[in-house]
Amino acid sequence: MPIEDKKCSTDNMNIDALFGGSQGWIYKNSTDFAKDGIHLWRDSIKHNCYPIQDSMQRWPTKPTRYREVLSRYLEEMEVLSGRILEMINQGLGLEEGYLREMSQVQHLVANYYPPCPDPTLTLGLLKHCDPSLITILVQDGNACGLQVVNHNNGQWMGVSPLPNALIVNIGNQLSIVSNGKLKSPEHRAVNSKETRTSIAIFVNPSPNSRVEPAKALVDEFNPPRYSPTLYKDFLCSPKAYVLPS
Repeated sequence: MPIEDKKCSTDNMNIDALFGGSQGWIYKNSTDFAKDGIHLWRDSIKHNCYPIQDSMQRWPTKPTRYREVLSRYLEEMEVLSGRILEMINQGLGLEEGYLREMSQVQHLVANYYPPCPDPTLTLGLLKHCDPSLITILVQDGNACGLQVVNHNNGQWMGVSPLPNALIVNIGNQLSIVSNGKLKSPEHRAVNSKETRTSIAIFVNPSPNSRVEPAKALVDEFNPPRYSPTLYKDFLCSPKAYVLPS
């Protein structure tokens, strides 16, 4: 994307932007080490994407066909995320539609990782867990940049891109709802000498949703491991991107 178009897309991160507020999309450049104070090497754009018709008026207008192409993609992601959540729902033994009812908000994060002259000095994305219910990720190209931590030995393992495949991450909210039965994986993005692009759809509760362990998964032998919280409060807390404990 030309620098002029990037400037038109630049804004500061805030909660409203991810929940369809007045600032509907954000372009973030993370290669300015002096400003960011951290060695990140990526360009990123983020915006709300569901409900599609309400959200698309706040999407970028450049590239020219961005809204048209993305809306079609998101329609398919909406169907897919519903199917995935229903399968998880059944696996946990929850009532039909329990998780689907929670997934009221979706937002997109697209990351472009340019080739790095010295990948040992930078990260594309710091270690974190996703604050979502689930995240559906597309890795473009052949560059291996996604890594997950093996908690048995603390080592990082690379996740190689597979053609025509999607990665589904369990998010912190699903860890909480399942009362710890499902674990949110810690992961990060590292840079290589090859260009890499990823597109993530985060499936989230609505901001005012009360998130807590599902009643069906709590009893005298399995007490609740997490306290109830509003999702918007959780998202603003230091817990949002770390492994729930």
